[in-house]
Amino acid sequence: MRVIVVEDDPDVRGVVVSGLRSAGFAVDEAANWSQADLSMSVNDYDCLILDRMLPEGDSADELHRRRQAGMAVPAIMLTALDDISDRVAGLEAGADDYLTKPFSTDELVLRVRALCRRRTTMVPPVLRVGDVTLDVARREVRRAGVLQTLTPKEFAVLEILMTHQPAVVTRTELIEHCWDERADPASNVVDVVVNQLRRKLGEPAVIFTMRGTGYRAGPVRL
Repeated sequence: MRVIVVEDDPDVRGVVVSGLRSAGFAVDEAANWSQADLSMSVNDYDCLILDRMLPEGDSADELHRRRQAGMAVPAIMLTALDDISDRVAGLEAGADDYLTKPFSTDELVLRVRALCRRRTTMVPPVLRVGDVTLDVARREVRRAGVLQTLTPKEFAVLEILMTHQPAVVTRTELIEHCWDERADPASNVVDVVVNQLRRKLGEPAVIFTMRGTGYRAGPVRL
């Protein structure tokens, strides 16, 4: 899942970005709305993490204008404004969630993950391909009942492939959803992670290369 953090305080932004990346998110960052708008014009995000007070002013007003213009990405506001009236204003402006500072990084991760899942409400909580199961909420993958130890990036790639099975997911789509702006689209990072997944999951294979296109998860096609 790919998210963007909009926060002008570099220290707070660093903590949020680090916490989300450690939890397996692909994270881009912006210090103001201008930078955020540029990123959102070229990237598809699953969630927007937004400081309430930015250099341009109150983000509630900025978010409201963008909601009216059709921006649908789920948003969570981070703010020191904790009065009930402030919460109401933020939610009425179009925020989907509201978390006051200081906050727990663990709680933020859970709230962001819940908002990301909201974009794919038709996806079942447990995905299955053959004897491989992926529990979205528990962040667990099992094969034939045996728990698999995956890195956050491996989990993210497998989740995308299993969510879209048996359709083919292109390398570009995997880069867009599982990596952030630091990734080099010309590199072989996708192939490396997929190969690691195949090795860990073992046989019979559940991830297949579609030459010239990308990858798919599912049973063997005869």
